[in-house]
Amino acid sequence: MPGQESLGERVRNLRLRKQLSQAQLAWPELSDSYVSLIESGKRSPAPSMVALLARKLGCSESYLLTGVTEETISGLRETLGYAQIALQNGAAAEARIRFSEVLADPALADLPALAHDARWGHALALEATGALEEAITDLELAAETLSPLSEPERWAEVHTALSRCHRERGDLALSIQVGEDALERLTAAGGPWTDTMVMLGSTILAGYEMRGDLAYARQLAEILIERAEAIGSPRALMAAYWNAAWVADLRSDAQEALKLSERAIALLGEENDPRNLPRLRMAYAYFMLRAHPEQAEHARELLDQAEGEMVSGSASTVDIAWCLMYQARAEIVLGRPIEAAALARRATDMLTDTAGMAIAEAYTVLGDAQVRLGLREEGVAAFSQAVEYLEKMEAHRPAARAWFDLAELLGAAGQADGQKAAFQRALACMGL
Repeated sequence: MPGQESLGERVRNLRLRKQLSQAQLAWPELSDSYVSLIESGKRSPAPSMVALLARKLGCSESYLLTGVTEETISGLRETLGYAQIALQNGAAAEARIRFSEVLADPALADLPALAHDARWGHALALEATGALEEAITDLELAAETLSPLSEPERWAEVHTALSRCHRERGDLALSIQVGEDALERLTAAGGPWTDTMVMLGSTILAGYEMRGDLAYARQLAEILIERAEAIGSPRALMAAYWNAAWVADLRSDAQEALKLSERAIALLGEENDPRNLPRLRMAYAYFMLRAHPEQAEHARELLDQAEGEMVSGSASTVDIAWCLMYQARAEIVLGRPIEAAALARRATDMLTDTAGMAIAEAYTVLGDAQVRLGLREEGVAAFSQAVEYLEKMEAHRPAARAWFDLAELLGAAGQADGQKAAFQRALACMGL
């Protein structure tokens, strides 16, 4: 089994198979005493010496270092590559299976770089299929093997995904804490800000946006834009403008949100980013719908395009569900509540086992559509479910909006006591 032999033992065993003495293996570059020290484990050879011994023994450097044959490594890399392609092409379930095959191979214990790539890909595949708790477990395992000093890019990348998964599960406090702790350890090193640090900061910002911390969200958005402009890369600027757009929307400034998202999507056109392009297109359509409801048909077309890109790409179940919900909102603006209800129901079905803002939004949109169809009792039930999810998340401002919507609905239904209680809950969510 790989890892049971030391490097020295592998050198000795290969030498004996070739029927070489220590002196014969050493000549002319090395001394036989040096070979003896390596074989006994008393000396660790430098990389150049490992390469020399591998040539003399007729094996690969990786085999001497790990005990894993080139054939095994090649097979693992082939499976890993297949899994990565499957994930990129939207076959997340197939990708999960292939990544699992790589992770199950005992040789991976001696191949840390390949193990990280497999763990990282498996986590993304889990997230894409909606298995958020399992994705979090994988990401935490991946994070344990990384250092913010020696691997800052990977560190930021993994913790960005970890923070995002906690947010999608509905644990906003933990999402923010994970992100801030990771960013603090990166900035403590004193190096310059990078694209991945801005992406991590933007994920933290999304948590504050969702929680309704408007003042801090606005301040953080300004800091991230400043950092991104100093870096000057399209990717960093895109992330900063994109999340600043959501802060503007939180301030009810739909026009500013649309303008910032336009800048972000123009920048993303310079990057090859199949994950974020449809997500940003979706956000842009949503802001268009908010700023210019008369352009709802165009927004609907953009959302259809975004959904198609998500389905054929590596988008998560949660992302696709959000796209369906925005399509439903567009249908409501266009006066088509039947279509809106069907889209919202598709979203709730996709998110059956998912907590968080997504399923709360799905029930909110479903309730709106049902009320417009004259199904008031069903609408009240849907709004009530939305509020239940939001309150678990401590998503105060979104919960307040849902309570206000529910209060209006209860009032229209003649339920005065329920309306009063809903208004009181809305005010409590706003801290009033």
